[in-house]
Amino acid sequence: MSEVIWGLATSHVPSIGAAMDRGLTGDPLWAPLFDGYGPARDWLARNTPDVAILIYNDHANGVDLDIVPTFAIGTADRYRVADEGFGRRPVPDVDGAPEFSFHILESLMDEGFDLTVFQDLDVDHGFTVPLSVWTPDPGDAWPCPVIPIMVNVIHYPQPTAARCHALGKALGRAIAGFDGARTVGILGTGGMSHQLAGARAGFINPTFDHMFLEAIEKDPEKLAAMSREDYIRQAGSEGIELIMWLVMRGAMNEQVRKVHTVYHVPASNTAAGLALFDNRAARTA
Repeated sequence: MSEVIWGLATSHVPSIGAAMDRGLTGDPLWAPLFDGYGPARDWLARNTPDVAILIYNDHANGVDLDIVPTFAIGTADRYRVADEGFGRRPVPDVDGAPEFSFHILESLMDEGFDLTVFQDLDVDHGFTVPLSVWTPDPGDAWPCPVIPIMVNVIHYPQPTAARCHALGKALGRAIAGFDGARTVGILGTGGMSHQLAGARAGFINPTFDHMFLEAIEKDPEKLAAMSREDYIRQAGSEGIELIMWLVMRGAMNEQVRKVHTVYHVPASNTAAGLALFDNRAARTA
């Protein structure tokens, strides 16, 4: 039996990775965000799991936009860092956990989630930036193998928030049924509020974002009940990425302990947030 020990929700803004790669984390526009990451990074360094699962979306770098799966999983031994048009990020490729991936795939399929399977996959900033938020100096390898689970938040109709939360619950059951990993960390990525194009380009809604940061801990069902239109109206067209946080949260216990949160609007027209939860709250209470 494997156990989810923590959940990390974090934005995957590409400029976060660029700021790290270019040594700009101390810049006044970025320092509040990176200083805020410190306590979460320290805690995560003391709680390294055997395997991590990362919920993300591709940005037309690993998957052609002509074919975008609603849900997909990687089953490879290794995932290459994608070249997004300006060279690969200077971070390691990602080791996979194929046996665990196949177990999750089979379990989710048996529960009615028909996942696309990638046996070969390049991963872009949606994947590598959250890993860098977790581990800023990975050296030659990330702290543990990572399983990618991809969610369509690009093409309409995206899966509903309720469906993502249900996927997370099924994922939690799949993890509990696997004997090959003792501890598991789950990352939910994307968001927070932002819109990149159209009449509302640059739209950010801090009131909604702070509500979301509170509810993802205490009332995820409230967030799962929101429609696609609710998310787009209140968080912007790209703010619907927040449904991926609900996959992470659904895989965890009803009661979790908040370790740390961060919220900042950096120089990217995208609200950036982080929420770290210890999933062992009920056991240690």
